[in-house]
Amino acid sequence: MKQPELYQRFRALHEQEGGFIMPNAWDGTSALLLKQAGFLALGTSSAAIASAMGRLDGRHAISREEHLANAKLIVELTGLPVNGDFEDGYGTSPADVAATVEASIAGGLAGIGIEDTTGNPSNPIREFDDAVERVRHAAKAARGRILLTGRTDNFIQGRPDLEDTIKRLVAFAEVGADVLYAPGLETAAEIRAVCDAVSKPVNVLARRGLTFATIAEAGAQRVSVGGSLTWTTVNALADAATEIRDRGDFSSLGDSSRLHEWLG
Repeated sequence: MKQPELYQRFRALHEQEGGFIMPNAWDGTSALLLKQAGFLALGTSSAAIASAMGRLDGRHAISREEHLANAKLIVELTGLPVNGDFEDGYGTSPADVAATVEASIAGGLAGIGIEDTTGNPSNPIREFDDAVERVRHAAKAARGRILLTGRTDNFIQGRPDLEDTIKRLVAFAEVGADVLYAPGLETAAEIRAVCDAVSKPVNVLARRGLTFATIAEAGAQRVSVGGSLTWTTVNALADAATEIRDRGDFSSLGDSSRLHEWLG
């Protein structure tokens, strides 16, 4: 399926009743397994891709080219709409962000997220006007060709300011973002406050203690999981390795008997 068709399918998911879950894949096997499980769209995760490459997540821990290659692989293997978690747009200027949008369209992605981070630990969130201008340029490049998510990282960067978060999301919507996202919202009340304040679909990052039903009832249209499925996999591997090292116990090892089911 060609990129314009994947974009239209992805857009339609945001218009359906009840919302949907968009899990984040990080390699070919995880993508195919999630497709086999019945999910209709996938996201990438910059943190998960960095982990798969032996790197800690951080500003541009993976390059735009590495992220695009990963996203293209997921698109080609699954034929599903894929949303790219493209950090701050991989560039110092709004024009650089627009170029990343163009590259994502050329790479077959159906959606792209642009966040307002700086990579500076002492001042991790961009000034309001700068953040809005970057989303504005992304929206001009994206319009009618790829679904743009405008994202503020206030809550996961130590700034749990709901008022400023809503202000940013409203502004992102006004300059053309199609979907709005503030990872780190912890309660149904916070999710509802965001959803009530904006007129565009809202993505929520899944967390323990909040079910999909609760999140959807609060008004969100899309739920993603970030790198959490990756950490689930890594923790299982670490536990198995510890059992092998400390007790010579191989009972936790899996086998390949279901690979044909997942990858066939």
